[in-house]
Amino acid sequence: SFVAATIAFINQAQADGRPFYVNVWPDDVHSPFFPAAEFRGDGSKRSLYLGVLRSMDAQLGMLFDHIRASESLRDNTIVLVCSDNGPEPGAGRAGPFRGGKAMLYEGGVRSPLVVWAPRLMAAGRAGGVNRGSVIAAIDVAASLMKITGTKPPKGTELDGVALDDVLLGRSERSRDKPLFFRRPPDRDSFGGVADLPDLAVREGSWKLLCEEDGSTSELYDLDADPAEAKNLAAQHPDVAKRLVAAVLTWHASMPPDGVGRGREAD
Repeated sequence: SFVAATIAFINQAQADGRPFYVNVWPDDVHSPFFPAAEFRGDGSKRSLYLGVLRSMDAQLGMLFDHIRASESLRDNTIVLVCSDNGPEPGAGRAGPFRGGKAMLYEGGVRSPLVVWAPRLMAAGRAGGVNRGSVIAAIDVAASLMKITGTKPPKGTELDGVALDDVLLGRSERSRDKPLFFRRPPDRDSFGGVADLPDLAVREGSWKLLCEEDGSTSELYDLDADPAEAKNLAAQHPDVAKRLVAAVLTWHASMPPDGVGRGREAD
């Protein structure tokens, strides 16, 4: 199992006296769902999803127990648990947020991040919840490199922002650069929505979504409207115009991936 392989790798790294980094990508909660019989419930999609989630939780628990049982590991290890996107329709739920998997609305791109680092965590912050910081997956690498004193290869420019103080509970600041998105290239229609936005950008509390050509712009103030229910593009045309230009410039700088409707036949 992935747990046994991970523990074996960690034990060997300890025996060799060298630091280690492990990326574990269990796919239990990715559909189709195949939980053991005792976790299948009534067989509905939701029950099967919860079943594989419980199974994955039990497996990760063995790995975490191994780390906790070793003083050297417990005091000098950072464990991060996160998801790559929001829930699949009919399986998980996005709570108050709009949309889900494959969508650029908050229900599709916002996911929780759990950080466990007992010796490194700020005093009194263990068990706390930070609901204010905006941190992206691309920021994790920069943050871990800062914590461990690791230098990037010469000539490498990281897209991520070092938010090591946020990971360790010492700050609730956010990344100070815009965050850009484009939807999966095969998902212009998904989850009952016929024409999903192609691109999105978040800058501070502003979130803009639009088509690949910049049309059909939607602008939301996520601080006031985290559910993305009130489109403010007409009320703030200057903000919308600026963010459309920014996301189109970013999109043009990226390798083509067939995101727009005009490319899907390629």
